[in-house]
Amino acid sequence: MPLNLTEVRTQFPFLREKGIVYLDSAASAQKPEAVITAMDVFLREDFSNVHRGMYPRSERATKAYEDARETMQHFFGAAHSDEIVFTKNATEAINLVARSWGKSTLKKNDVVVLSILEHHSNIVPWLQLKEQIGIELQWVKIDEQGQWDMDHLKSILKTHRVKLVTVTGQSNVTGVRPPLKEIIEESHNTGALVCIDAAQLAAHHPIDVVQLDCDFLAITGHKIYGPTGVGVLYGKRKLLAAMPPFLGGGMMIREVKKSGFLPADAPEKFEAGTPPIVEAVGLAAAIHWLGQYSWNDIEEHESRLLKVAHETLEDISGLHILGHIEEKTNNQQLTTMNLSSGCLSFTIDGIHPHDLCDLLGEENICLRAGHHCAQPLHDHLGIAASARLSFGIYTTEEEVQMVGPAIVRAMKRLQGESNSRVTE
Repeated sequence: MPLNLTEVRTQFPFLREKGIVYLDSAASAQKPEAVITAMDVFLREDFSNVHRGMYPRSERATKAYEDARETMQHFFGAAHSDEIVFTKNATEAINLVARSWGKSTLKKNDVVVLSILEHHSNIVPWLQLKEQIGIELQWVKIDEQGQWDMDHLKSILKTHRVKLVTVTGQSNVTGVRPPLKEIIEESHNTGALVCIDAAQLAAHHPIDVVQLDCDFLAITGHKIYGPTGVGVLYGKRKLLAAMPPFLGGGMMIREVKKSGFLPADAPEKFEAGTPPIVEAVGLAAAIHWLGQYSWNDIEEHESRLLKVAHETLEDISGLHILGHIEEKTNNQQLTTMNLSSGCLSFTIDGIHPHDLCDLLGEENICLRAGHHCAQPLHDHLGIAASARLSFGIYTTEEEVQMVGPAIVRAMKRLQGESNSRVTE
């Protein structure tokens, strides 16, 4: 189906509110009517707990839940449905890798490689393992465009102590997309596994885990037009089979005795307790809804949005776009933007992002301010916080263009208040 923005936007109840400009989709995307309806109908007509219920409604609920697993299998291009594990979000999925695969496999002085582009969810679990078992973390440098320094990665891999390379599929601050295929190939050549945090990537770019040959990949539902409370971990079948359970309780067992227990096979052994049944149904609905549109059309649309954002912001005095070359030759701008997707972050001299976004919020323009759960990157850039605008499939060029004048108005207010305080 062609990407008709007017038609797309009518499907989002939130966007029917007049005057609101929602540019915070990297934090959480809005939900189309199809997702809301699917969850509502399931709750009204088919809800029951899954597995083991010997009555029709439970069987229908089980089928809906397992159908959602198959939907995610096809979305990822995975070879097997049992390579799909439902989690609470991408954070829990990465923690599962760290606490199950990592804790059972890694030894003292083994190396995990990551970069300062990473979200805290792909940093803290590895810092915890560093404290617990003494693994070593190596941080890959980034170049002036915010990309992984591949020469530096290769030099780290040559030590042959690297067991895992864990990398974002798309930065939630700069929108930069590391060269995943190259990273995976280089890592595998030295025997290291690769985990991808695709929380930001999944809504903006197609994913094929077989083609990538990644070992683990994590997403969260609410950033891809689905509900909160559900995420997915993809793991290669042989890896999941060898990993111990992450949590203990109901549903993840084959047998329990007073003397011990036997876990179920994957993926059930990683889905302890009642799973996110309704949320999985909603996530499947989001994937089916998104699937009616061409990835080429989505990426072309979002590429235009990023170009418009640059054009709108780059001439504002004192404003600095993060992770992007500031020279204004067309080729350099095009090269930089082609490496990025989904969001753009910036700072303004003398103005705190919190104050700026608060004033923008008064005009119903929704941006995000802070360190965006990426403090190491902000430390590297020498700043405490930034403002971020981010796109969804429903974002229009006109909405992005509104941000520039609104920022200028906010700057005048803030600078005027600052001058008043100095005078007083």
